[in-house]
Amino acid sequence: MSGPDTKKFTIATIPGDGIGPEVISEARRIAEAAASRDGAHLDWTIYPFGASHYLSKGEILPDSALEEIKGHSAMLLGAVGDPSVKPGILERGLLLAFRFAFDQYVNLRPAMSLPNVPTPVPLNGEKLDSVVIRENTEDLYMGLGETTESGSLSMDLELSRGGYDLRGRLNVELSPGMPFAAQLALNTRHGVRRITRYACRTAQKRGERHITIVSKSNAVPALYGYFEDAAKATVAEEFPGMECSVVNVDALCYHLVRKPSAYGVLLCPNLFGDIVSDLQAGLAGGMGAAAGGNIGDGLSMFEPVHGSAPDIAGTGRANPIAAILSCALLLRHIGLDKSAGRVEGAVNTYLKSAPAAKMPFEFGGEATCPEVGAAVIKNI
Repeated sequence: MSGPDTKKFTIATIPGDGIGPEVISEARRIAEAAASRDGAHLDWTIYPFGASHYLSKGEILPDSALEEIKGHSAMLLGAVGDPSVKPGILERGLLLAFRFAFDQYVNLRPAMSLPNVPTPVPLNGEKLDSVVIRENTEDLYMGLGETTESGSLSMDLELSRGGYDLRGRLNVELSPGMPFAAQLALNTRHGVRRITRYACRTAQKRGERHITIVSKSNAVPALYGYFEDAAKATVAEEFPGMECSVVNVDALCYHLVRKPSAYGVLLCPNLFGDIVSDLQAGLAGGMGAAAGGNIGDGLSMFEPVHGSAPDIAGTGRANPIAAILSCALLLRHIGLDKSAGRVEGAVNTYLKSAPAAKMPFEFGGEATCPEVGAAVIKNI
């Protein structure tokens, strides 16, 4: 119950498709319980966007909703995607639309070993405690690409990002003519500098004085050599005492599998960050525990990393831990650090004390999604 001194926050919420509504329901209950203990009230605005809305209404995301969502304290997204909708339509129309419209230039993906959660690689007594800081608006994800059957391509280039507009035209012709595809990638100094600052500040908050820049400059020197150089310059010029090293993304994947605990803050271009963060999630025990945030200077969005898993929707087998931990990231982002700590502590206490049969299905147990949620909320 809220009183005159209650801190109030509005959270735009899209439960989404498949298991999305199931895990988001549990995450909301737990976030509310934690926030209320600390004198805060969360007011959820539920939006219907996803596969069902698209199929029934013929729209993905109306401009009016985008403008309305903008006025919230933060945003919580379930999972989008359904076999009834061609892959990419909802992902581009919702996920990427939010990231670009609100200039959410940071994709934050922590990975940590959790109590009694089996991992595919033995940790030998060490703990995985790493975080991928992924640049979220540039690189190969800018949406500038086309295919051609004729052997020639003329493509208009036009987009806006936080800090700049891009305009131009790309003309390509092959001789002899043959079908081909072209995709344009861009890394700007503006984009690299701001994501590097976020990575360095994250390391400082973790009590660390080192970040690892993930690159592939030996094979793609213009694109990733530029990212690497701009990141190193930012560290040297703006963060005295902070150190950085560079690792090629293929070597990083090799070393992560051999020793998952070897890295702390990983600064990644967009494409590499997408791949490496999924590898980290697997090493930590599975997608069902992988939380994520899309963060910018305006509205930020938080989401579990897993997909909509339509094959297990409605069966109770969904694992809500990732959605719950995503809510912890959301709470910390809006300034409710104590509430976020309550959520994370409750998850750890549940996993530490639950009998094997009371663990989520993904972790070898038989607890349904609501049962996991109920067990976590007892520890708030």
